[in-house]
Amino acid sequence: MLGPPKSRDLDEPILVSLDDLVPTGHFYRHLERSLDLAFVRDLVRDAYAGIGRPSIDPVVFFKLQLILFFEGLRSERQLMRVVADRLSLRWYLGYDLSEPLPDHSSLTRIRERYGVEIVRRFFEAIVEQSIAAGLVWGKELSIDSTDVDANASIDSLQPRFVVEAHLARLFDEQDEKGGDDPGGDSGPTHLPVMLTEEARAELADRAATRHDWIGEMGRPDRTRTSGSYRRTADYRASTTDPDATPLRPNGASARLGYHDHYVVDGGKARIILTTLVTPAEVQDNQPAIDLVWRTRFRWKLYPRQVTGDTKYGTVENIVAIEDQRVRAYVPLSATGRKPGLFRDTDFVYNPDADTYRCPGQATLRFIS
Repeated sequence: MLGPPKSRDLDEPILVSLDDLVPTGHFYRHLERSLDLAFVRDLVRDAYAGIGRPSIDPVVFFKLQLILFFEGLRSERQLMRVVADRLSLRWYLGYDLSEPLPDHSSLTRIRERYGVEIVRRFFEAIVEQSIAAGLVWGKELSIDSTDVDANASIDSLQPRFVVEAHLARLFDEQDEKGGDDPGGDSGPTHLPVMLTEEARAELADRAATRHDWIGEMGRPDRTRTSGSYRRTADYRASTTDPDATPLRPNGASARLGYHDHYVVDGGKARIILTTLVTPAEVQDNQPAIDLVWRTRFRWKLYPRQVTGDTKYGTVENIVAIEDQRVRAYVPLSATGRKPGLFRDTDFVYNPDADTYRCPGQATLRFIS
């Protein structure tokens, strides 16, 4: 018998426990048990005034950032739409069904208030917990990168000097309103290492001639050019997202984006130990050594090997790694080989004639 149409009386109040609606074996229950975020409040305490309107719990903010990562979401606006529809996410945040969720614009302001340094310290605190739990092996490191599309059109590219001049005026005005930064740079902290004056001078000269990718937070040094070759990003910038630059073409239309570089532990848990976001113009091999050495010394690891694909296989990278008695399992890239030299795979063997054909299409015969 055909039943009657389903009624939609959905406005009647119901008494239900959100805790009962989330399965006991759910991923976010496991995450809540395993990851202690109690340290977050002390981490961000200096970013708040002593009086004023109470803020969103910083633990909730960082839980939302974890959800953004685990759910593969692209924006905080999309994040809050997903959280509003998912019981498990509300449970993880501690928000009941009748409690209003934070607005996505509040998350943007909080992120700007915290800045890169607090987010980096949060990331490192998670790595420390992973090490304490025995999840980091430390004997093998892998390095790779991911293309990330920017939320900016390729049509927003304008002459770089125009964009930089506008940004300079904008931030000068903000500095005048905000006053001096009490947490300004007080210079580098010298490590307690006994060095001669000659050794210190040599290290200082070497440091002055190289680009610090970690210290510059992935920004390239545009004051140094290699010959007459210039990338598009050297003279054009996006008015919408000045940090985004053109991605490598992959058959689709040109687009702006970033490279997300990361170093991963070779253990079973595959813990990400170091990460760096750069404009898309930055080649993978450029910040590789900085990332590997930061991983090694920040976490006091003694890796036996470093693994990367051909994009990292420059002579400089391989020599730098091998000089530290670490095996570099990195194939030498075409840009890393000396001009005029070929790989054995560049030669094609003809079994019928027992000959090889070289890249110059000349036939090579065996001579005993």
